[in-house]
Amino acid sequence: MKTFFTLFFPVLFQFAFGQTRISGKVTDAKGEVLPGVNITIKDSYDGTSTNAEGKFDFTTMETGQRILLVSFVGYAPVELPIHLEGKPVDLTVSLKELINQLDAVVISAGSFTAGEENRRTILKAVDIATTAGATADIAGALNTLPGTQKVGESGRLFVRGGDSNETRTFIDGMAVFNAYGPSAPNTPSRGRFLPFMFKGTSFSTGGYSAEYGQALSSALVLNSKDKAEMNQTDIGLLTVGSDVAHTQSWDKGSWTGKIQYTNIRPYYHLINQRIDWVDPFVAMEGNTAYRQRVGKDGMVKFYGNFSQTNFSLYSPNVADPALTQLQLYAINNVYRYGNLSYKQSLGNRWSMRGGISYNYNLNSLKINGSPEGENEKGTHSKIVFENSVSDKVELKLGGEVISRNYAAWKQVENPQQVVEQSFTETISSSFAEVEAYASDHFVVRGGARAEYNSLNHQAGVDPRFSVAYKPAEKGQFSFAYGRFRESAKNQFVRENNALNSEMAEHFILNYQIITNNRTFRVETYYKKYYDLVKFQYHGLDTTFQNTGNGFARGVEFFWRDNQTLKDVDYWISYSFLDTKRDYVNFPYSAIPSFASRHNFSFVYKYFIHPIRSQIGLTYSYSSSRRYFNPNVQEFNSNKTPYYEDLSANVSYLPKNWLIFYVSCTNLLSRNNIFGYQYSSTPDANGVYASRPIQQPAKHFLFVGVFITISKNKTVNQLPNL
Repeated sequence: MKTFFTLFFPVLFQFAFGQTRISGKVTDAKGEVLPGVNITIKDSYDGTSTNAEGKFDFTTMETGQRILLVSFVGYAPVELPIHLEGKPVDLTVSLKELINQLDAVVISAGSFTAGEENRRTILKAVDIATTAGATADIAGALNTLPGTQKVGESGRLFVRGGDSNETRTFIDGMAVFNAYGPSAPNTPSRGRFLPFMFKGTSFSTGGYSAEYGQALSSALVLNSKDKAEMNQTDIGLLTVGSDVAHTQSWDKGSWTGKIQYTNIRPYYHLINQRIDWVDPFVAMEGNTAYRQRVGKDGMVKFYGNFSQTNFSLYSPNVADPALTQLQLYAINNVYRYGNLSYKQSLGNRWSMRGGISYNYNLNSLKINGSPEGENEKGTHSKIVFENSVSDKVELKLGGEVISRNYAAWKQVENPQQVVEQSFTETISSSFAEVEAYASDHFVVRGGARAEYNSLNHQAGVDPRFSVAYKPAEKGQFSFAYGRFRESAKNQFVRENNALNSEMAEHFILNYQIITNNRTFRVETYYKKYYDLVKFQYHGLDTTFQNTGNGFARGVEFFWRDNQTLKDVDYWISYSFLDTKRDYVNFPYSAIPSFASRHNFSFVYKYFIHPIRSQIGLTYSYSSSRRYFNPNVQEFNSNKTPYYEDLSANVSYLPKNWLIFYVSCTNLLSRNNIFGYQYSSTPDANGVYASRPIQQPAKHFLFVGVFITISKNKTVNQLPNL
């Protein structure tokens, strides 16, 4: 790796490019100057902000036909086509102020948004893909935000003392049942969906809208891109495979398709692994998006994802490492997801959106040659009506149906037969929500969600309430309360179909300041769990009941600044978590093994405009986690060492259409330990043998070359990296 950087950076800094000067002035509709307005060339690093006199001035090496994006909080963004050919460009731009919902107070308790220009955002859409250490994984980037815990052996989102299954992913409002790809035992999985397919992300750590259900802790809402404006072909050559994508655009629509092949086998010959692979990870994945405008303002969207994954490995025998090769674990995963949505204006005040999604996930396993597996498939349909009752009142009404079928099977030898367990569940829901602005300084949102579960015949109504107050021009307070429910895990419901939904109540209070290029946020919360599933062993029988409970409480800080240091954008997040649960097979209330008390992240991005490059650094720290050691009496009393990671990435553009990209995790080479695996029986001395659960390798090194073919030679894949 040292040789690579030695060769890479001299090349990186030897390029020089011709520059074009872009200057001008930005005012509001009344002609008053606007300081702090963001000026950027779309899909590039180049840009600046207006000064106290509303003026801006910067240079760029971009050429050809480009789009200049002018945006400012509380005003409608403006996109101006400009032609760059070395001659100075001088502009005067007038921004139109938006009414109420943008210039006024907004609901922010428990919510982070990214990439939505019509809202005050904490992250940009490009941040999801460019954060060092995230390896272009949505969950990896969001794990740098407060409220999340680093669980390195899982790689999934664990939010505010909640398990990973308590976060539900939605695409264009439609539910995703299996949002993560398969992984080997105690190794991290990745999200199935590529960041470049989405224009905006809403990550709610609690207190979210009544529109979203079946999630105890968090709702991750991904909004897919609208119609593409030009044809282009993208090619990626990667250390772990390759991909090719094509976009075809026409007058009122567009289509995008991407095929990605991943083969880890050559990479594992270069980077030593702690896993004894037989057949390393191989996957074929495809994504497609179809967009078609209908009438004056209607839009039909289709998003599809498919993948097939295979791998096998020897699972270590903790008690006797010499027997390792008798523990063979093999998996074949087949995944399909399709999402069809439609939105349409229904006059001056009403609008409608709706859709249907299909989910299919099949895991076929062989453990020591014995086949077993599980299959989940189902649909989610939804329709939502929204009405702008007045400039100060917004109304939302809707209903949805989630129907799914789950089956699990396992071959047993005595007597030799296949044992199957299955269930079919249909959840019908309706929701209503109203948001009212008493003034530009005070807003209230109230709503409720009603659900009925056909499997356990349980019905309930869950209230949601939020309020925000803005005493000054910049800072605001927000409070949110909500009750949430979610069906128990599949492996529990298949044992007892009558299990009720698990429940949680959220109480959230925050204070937030967002200026032009800085964000400060502090938030405290209390979360109460009840009706959690507990099980007890009675000889060969196990009973499952909704008798568990728990709590989570904490305080979180977030600071982002892309103004103080020239060409530098950074953010800092810290979370304090206090949580206990009495659930699953816990003998009493205890700290769950996935929870760490302190979590800290520092993300740093430096833009080098003369050579069109970006350098990123991410430092993450988590305090020790609890784990159960059967050799001691007290449950979950042992602690792991603290977690630490420093990751870096570099993006370099020698040509407008060509990108070199390299990233590496764990530059400090820390041996992070996430817990210990124990043998099922003690040895002759009554001691249970153990082995540490560690990262599959000390580092993950990724190198890629990305090529874009289009008529516009300035287009590239930079926003996707």
